[in-house]
Amino acid sequence: MSSSSFTRLSYKKVSVFVSVVMIFGVIFLLGISSNIWSGVASVPKLYAVQVINEFHHDPSAFTQIGVVFLLGISLNIWISFASVDHSPKIYATRVLNEFPHDPKAFTQGLLYAGNGMLYESTGLYGKSSVRRVALHTGKVEALQEMDDSYFGEGLTLFEQRNLGDVSLAFHLGITKPHIGEFTHGMDDGWGLATDGKVIFGSDGSSALYQLDPRTFKVIKKQIVSYNGHEVHYLNELEFVNDEVWANVWQTDCIARISPNDGSMLGWILLPNLRKGLIAAGYNGIDVLNGIAWDGNDNRVFVTGKLWPKLFEIKLHPIKKHIDNGVIEQLCIPRRL
Repeated sequence: MSSSSFTRLSYKKVSVFVSVVMIFGVIFLLGISSNIWSGVASVPKLYAVQVINEFHHDPSAFTQIGVVFLLGISLNIWISFASVDHSPKIYATRVLNEFPHDPKAFTQGLLYAGNGMLYESTGLYGKSSVRRVALHTGKVEALQEMDDSYFGEGLTLFEQRNLGDVSLAFHLGITKPHIGEFTHGMDDGWGLATDGKVIFGSDGSSALYQLDPRTFKVIKKQIVSYNGHEVHYLNELEFVNDEVWANVWQTDCIARISPNDGSMLGWILLPNLRKGLIAAGYNGIDVLNGIAWDGNDNRVFVTGKLWPKLFEIKLHPIKKHIDNGVIEQLCIPRRL
């Protein structure tokens, strides 16, 4: 075979190789992002001509152009990533359904147990209890009252065992029915939730705890903050779609928190619920508190202390910009 024939054959092999590389590159880019694709869709055609033509004169051009091509892709990926808004999202709510709720229940913990049933823990000395409640009627189907010396707080359900009330007064946890008592490493006991692996807890500070469900010892503690401010008074908790949702005491806000690092994922604003109840003449109500998640039907329920109603809500993002200062005023209370 002559030298010129070998050279032409080599060019053809290189051209085929370049074409295959570019095809896989295009498929890869399409899989990454439509934004990235829009920025580099013209690159393969441009460099196909340069690679084939320049390689004829300089074999090192293939490597040079390939490096430039990859750098171009990396730059577009970085630009696309940097343009994504990673700030916490703000959500409003729409009420889908209203259900009766015991107006004497000082709600501290709430969870959906399936089959139209809720578990609820209530507080106040002499009135603390754990109860099973029918969702649609609000009727208390079963009631376990606590000793008058206990102030009931949050509860959760782990492996079908009710690990409810965490006593604020004695820093003890009480499993219901009376399986026993346990101590925990939180400063106080406010809220509980679980992902089925660990138990999340709050103590009224800005800390989100993770507890070992067997020993109830603290295995992780994360400080929750927003815009440089610690979010104190984290209260009732619920685990929703790989997020921890927390009522913030004294506010009409629910914080959406990453269980991985404690970062703030978003805020849910619910001032319309309490204002609506007051406008309807329910002047004796207390703060928003109580979140329950129905994972099977993707339903969210909320209520409050001494509220006569429990609401099923649907979230929708607020598209207009809300200044951070407004969110801080609404959702981050001053420490007492």
